Amino acid sequence: MTTRGLDGKHVVITRPAGQAERLKTLIEAEGGSVTLFPLIAISALDDYSSFDRTILALPACDWVIFISSNAVQQGMPRIMRALGGLPPHLRFAAIGPATAGELAAFGVTDVLTPQHRFDSESMLALPQMQDVRGKKCMIVRGTGGRELLAETLRSRGADVTFAECYQRVNPQTDAGVLMTLWQNRHLNALVVTSSEAMRHLLLLADGAHGTDAWLHGTAICVNHARIAEEAGDNSLHISVADAPGDEAMLQCLIRTLNNPT
Repeated sequence: MTTRGLDGKHVVITRPAGQAERLKTLIEAEGGSVTLFPLIAISALDDYSSFDRTILALPACDWVIFISSNAVQQGMPRIMRALGGLPPHLRFAAIGPATAGELAAFGVTDVLTPQHRFDSESMLALPQMQDVRGKKCMIVRGTGGRELLAETLRSRGADVTFAECYQRVNPQTDAGVLMTLWQNRHLNALVVTSSEAMRHLLLLADGAHGTDAWLHGTAICVNHARIAEEAGDNSLHISVADAPGDEAMLQCLIRTLNNPT
């Protein structure tokens, strides 16, 4: 009988609802079982007046940069309604291919996208993002995102504006589900794919009345070193996937759970 890479292993995926199904399928194909425990929920803003005012400046911009698929989904319909179309000279950039794919649904097919890692650092390394002196750039994102992209573009002489069109909230109120899985020996690994989700995970552990053995005794697989750094010096068992994407995360899980340290 062939042994699959995750036979008998139980993995908790903390991605937002609707964004974990493909990885879940891959894990199950390798014999693993999955619990979905989203640590981030995407929510519309309570008030869009600031966003609606900001996007009126898009015709004067050189670049509009979308930070996530959520930014496209939440922002583009309002942009199209406000402007009645897209300025022909406006250039588009997206943090990754999934975000670029969302833009294609709005007829935007010429999109600048990093090719390997999909983060602010990779975007900033692109040649088109080097010579931006005097350029006007608008970054479409959720509230409270990273500042690195804007700060670096400004240091290169760009005029940068944020257009924030959604918010991220933690839908979980306690760690009871995770603690129960741990007590029943059904918690082998957690998948955490954003710094914000890692912060929410640590807060749940802090609020577990000192019973955080479930966190310290569980492998945590992340898709970027920055997420591991968010955990600080917590003696957690964190492994970083070799590349973006669900296949790389699957291999990280198989490697980590079959070679425990």
